[in-house]
Amino acid sequence: MTDNWQWLETDAETAAQRLLGCELVHEMQGQTLRVRIVETEAYDQGDPASHSHHGRTARNDAMFLAAGHAYVYLIHGLHHCMNVVAGPEGFGCGVLIRAAEPLEGLAEMEQRRGRGGVEVTNGPGKLCQAMGIRLDLRGHDLTEAPLQLVRREPVAPSQIVTTTRVGITKNADAPRRFYLRGNPWVSRPWVK
Repeated sequence: MTDNWQWLETDAETAAQRLLGCELVHEMQGQTLRVRIVETEAYDQGDPASHSHHGRTARNDAMFLAAGHAYVYLIHGLHHCMNVVAGPEGFGCGVLIRAAEPLEGLAEMEQRRGRGGVEVTNGPGKLCQAMGIRLDLRGHDLTEAPLQLVRREPVAPSQIVTTTRVGITKNADAPRRFYLRGNPWVSRPWVK
């Protein structure tokens, strides 16, 4: 991994906030699908809600890679979700991309989802379905095609809302969810 990812070699909360406003670009089947990240959640091995909490396994191995890799997994055996790996290599740390705003390829995303409007990418499983992100991208270096993370200028702290995470039972009160204030593509704007 190059120095490109030094900005993600930090704690999960800082990385989760820093990823807001950055873009994911997936080139597939001659199409460019591009979104702006608007909602994230922070996870690391010290967090009981994290997949890396009990150590490195075949399933969560990508979370222990160097910052800037993709950790893709299935929830409930059905829906793909994606984390951007953060922190130092060997420390299980990732940022769940919970929601994003489509910037390019919206018609293709709507077709993949079978619906339009905010329902296209306003949840982690919806986002992965719309973007065609699947298990074959687990461990993918996000500097390389077909799936790339594009760094953008940091979002002003006044534009970031901090709240609790969605859909977890362990460490549920931890303020480790971040989203862009007023953005319509956020999955659930007011949790606790």
